Amino acid sequence: MNLFRTPLSILFAALLLVCSPTLAIADEAKADTAQMASATVNLNSASSEELAEKLDGIGVARAEMIVKFRDEHGPFTSVEQLLEIKGIGTATLEKNRDRIQL
Repeated sequence: MNLFRTPLSILFAALLLVCSPTLAIADEAKADTAQMASATVNLNSASSEELAEKLDGIGVARAEMIVKFRDEHGPFTSVEQLLEIKGIGTATLEKNRDRIQL
């Protein structure tokens, strides 16, 4: 009986080593998806702090400019209106497009 226990133990340990990284990657992907969903931000209601926290390439100063633009021009009607704000270009808009709601 001890002859079978050792090879099976080794086989089980090897399977754990092979499967563990795959499971970890799957868990990481689920966490990234959940984080992305919670990272969406509404341009028409978010505070400058929320905008700076949730949008890549948008710091506090730029986020304050977004809020000021919204206060002066009314609610955003398209995501592309961000391009009217000094310092926000196409690259910044595109990397954040999936996180922005109106």
